[in-house]
Amino acid sequence: MKLSKIIGLGMLLMAGSVSALESDSEQPVYIDSDNAVYDEKAETSTYTGHVIATQGSIKIDADQLVVYLKDGNIQKLIATGKPSRFKQLPAVGKEEMHGEGLINEFYPDKNLLIFKHNASVWQGDAKQSSEYIEYDTKNSLLKAGEPSSDGKRVHSVIKPKPKPQAKAQ
Repeated sequence: MKLSKIIGLGMLLMAGSVSALESDSEQPVYIDSDNAVYDEKAETSTYTGHVIATQGSIKIDADQLVVYLKDGNIQKLIATGKPSRFKQLPAVGKEEMHGEGLINEFYPDKNLLIFKHNASVWQGDAKQSSEYIEYDTKNSLLKAGEPSSDGKRVHSVIKPKPKPQAKAQ
């Protein structure tokens, strides 16, 4: 194992977290990748090649994941891919929330996820697609689209729940 990978992973384990379930923030961050580089001066860890990052119920799949630290705490994570994917369990008993985009930014201190470029977020039968989507994980608040979207629209799909079938008598 490369020294840079050990140092970078160690910094991540000591750092903060991305929010989802309350217990997720108390869990260690695990990152598997083909390569890893930790730049101590810039306080960044860059993971490339089939990146899979997990913390509790959270999972990120990406081609590249860059973790920005400040004084050992995670400031933001930027995942890129074709697409980069994210999933989390927002609460016990809820359906998993999924998101994807070519660029996904995660701000753990703000409980904020930003999905950019060919972005989609879905949970169960509800789906939002746009070039820009913000998701507040703490308050389960989703905002799609931008005021200056140059005519690009938000596409939503909300499927009705199946009606319960009458029991045969």
